[in-house]
Amino acid sequence: METEIILVDKNVNKEETYSQAVEILRNEGLVAFPTETVYGLGADATNPQAVEKIFEAKGRPADNPLIVHVDSKESALEWVQNVPDKALQCMDAFWPGALTLIMKSKPDAFAENVTAGLSTVGIRVPNHPVALNLLRRVKLPIAAPSANTSGKPSPTRAEHVYHDMEGIIPLILDGGATAIGIESTVLDMTCEPPVILRPGNITKEDLEQVIGTVRLSSDIQGNAPKSPGMKYMHYAPEAPVYLIENDQALVEKAIEHVQKDGKKVAVLSTVEFPLADYYFRLSAETLYDSLRKCDRTDVDLILATVSPAPKRNVAMMNRLEKAADHKWFS
Repeated sequence: METEIILVDKNVNKEETYSQAVEILRNEGLVAFPTETVYGLGADATNPQAVEKIFEAKGRPADNPLIVHVDSKESALEWVQNVPDKALQCMDAFWPGALTLIMKSKPDAFAENVTAGLSTVGIRVPNHPVALNLLRRVKLPIAAPSANTSGKPSPTRAEHVYHDMEGIIPLILDGGATAIGIESTVLDMTCEPPVILRPGNITKEDLEQVIGTVRLSSDIQGNAPKSPGMKYMHYAPEAPVYLIENDQALVEKAIEHVQKDGKKVAVLSTVEFPLADYYFRLSAETLYDSLRKCDRTDVDLILATVSPAPKRNVAMMNRLEKAADHKWFS
C-alpha cells in the first residue's frame, strides 16, 4: 500500500481537500489527521472491521479502549446516555478541547472493539480546524488513538506518522505540528466525584473551577481500564530512558559514568548539557519529538531530567514515567 500525504492549510476549508479522507473513512479505511494534542489514526467507530484495522496498524492490545472523536457537543449527546450535569458543564467549558469524558454509551452504539467490551466510552471534540472539518464532513464518530506504533512516542508531526505508518495506511492529512503535544486529559464521569484517569493539558485545578472536587487516579486496580494509557508501557524510544533529578552536578556525574563504559548518552532537559553526546529540549510540546529524535541517533541511553513538578507538568511527568517504565538513574 502506498501512503499519501496531503498538506492541509489550517485556514483553508475546501471540500476537495477532505473528499478523499471522507471516502476512505466511509469505506472501512484508516486516515491519520492532526488534533491539537497529537495526530490520531481514525476509523469509523461504528464499524468493527474498520476499527480492527487500527489495532492491526498499531500493533495495539485489543483490551485497550479507543477514544471517539465527534464534531460537537450535540453530536456527542447522540451517542451517550445518562449524562450527568457535571459532564454537560465540562462540555460547555472545555469543548472543543483536550478533554475526553468517559460516559455511558448507548446500547450497540459503537463497535465492541472501540469500548473493549465495556458499557462506557471516552469521547471528545478536538480543537483543531482540520479535525473538525473532517468530522463535519464524514458525519460519523471517529475512533482515533495516536497514529503511532503502539508503545512508541506519539506523533506530533505528519512525518512521525509517516515513519511508523508508511505502507500501512493509505492517507495522512498534514496539518503541521500539533499545539499541545500531549494526549488529552481523560475524566471518568461515571463516578462521583469524577476521576482523572489520564492527566493532560486540562488540569485538576482547571476542572475543579468548573465542577468542584475531582479525584486523581494513576491506575484503577482490579478493574478493566476505561482509558488508554492506563495499562501498558507507552511512549518509549529504542534506547532505554531513565529519569534523573534536574541537578547539574548529578546529571554531569551520570553522563560521565555512562560514557566511561563506552556508551553514548542523550539528555532531555530544559537546559543544555555540553558533556552529553546529544541534547534535546524537554517540554510538553517537544517531548515526543525529542524522544523520536533520539531514535535517529546512535545513543545507548537517555537521561530525562525531572524538576519538582509545577501543576502544569503533571501530564508530562506521567508520560516520562511511562517512557522510562518508572526507572530512575542511580
